Amino acid sequence: MKRTPLDPQTKASVLLEAVPWLRTYKGATMVIKYGGNAMVNDELKRAFAQDILFLHQVGVRPVVVHGGGPQINAMLKRLGISSEFRGGLRVTTPEVMDVVRMVLTGSVQRELVSLLNTDGSAAVGISGEDGGLLRARQRLATVDGNKVDVGLVGDVVDVSPQPIIDLLDQGRIPVISSVAPLTTDSETVLNVNADTAAAAIAVALKARTLLMLTDVEGLYSAWPDRSTLVPFISTAALEELLPTLEAGMIPKMEACLRAVRGGVGQAHVVDGCQPHAMLLEIVTDQGVGTVIHPGDAPVPPLNGGKSL
Repeated sequence: MKRTPLDPQTKASVLLEAVPWLRTYKGATMVIKYGGNAMVNDELKRAFAQDILFLHQVGVRPVVVHGGGPQINAMLKRLGISSEFRGGLRVTTPEVMDVVRMVLTGSVQRELVSLLNTDGSAAVGISGEDGGLLRARQRLATVDGNKVDVGLVGDVVDVSPQPIIDLLDQGRIPVISSVAPLTTDSETVLNVNADTAAAAIAVALKARTLLMLTDVEGLYSAWPDRSTLVPFISTAALEELLPTLEAGMIPKMEACLRAVRGGVGQAHVVDGCQPHAMLLEIVTDQGVGTVIHPGDAPVPPLNGGKSL
């Protein structure tokens, strides 16, 4: 992607604008859910790694939680293993779960750790299985109003954050794969949604911020009308809006809602298809996505956008 060089005055203005935001976030824990198109495009992968490293170097404590749906689909196809979705959830047989674990912990995670360690060795890969980090219970899908068994699929119900805290205190960047053992049987591992895992981890860490990378600019009050992007929304307003959202956005916004109501300062939803969108959202006055806030203080709209 060709970029237009900035003149020196503009560069200085950008840096000065970032200073108060960097001061606000210094020493704060930030949980970032990495997914979507940002995981399959090489330029976006590099931009994401650069943003994480920048935040780490200026004193933020980033924690990355990742899924890997596109990579799992590709590997299943390569191995000739059929896979279907029911009620929006992947039917996960033991055979499919072996592929999920292999792809998430052995491929996606390793690639991301390598990208983050290009200029050092700050990143460390772990999974929800390690150190008792995550525990999950089995989840059923809802199809036509009926509960349906979809196999080894779960929801995170318990987080033991000490392994993450230990890494952060050592100056590391934890990179977490979204698989978790069953609460009643540690040898049975479940495929868990990375959005909900990231939210649960953010709450357990008492994080300052949860940031979700998606394939759209943020939350729209009337999708697909892009003029209805909502820069700020309270948890109360979001709860009212949830039933009207597109199916693919509901789990992400539910996760943001749970995180903020669980004590996380704010949640952000940004477009992972735009290089450095995460950094622009965090360290500029205008931002580029949607902020979900507790609603206990007024938050002004930006750029004439609608605030709810």
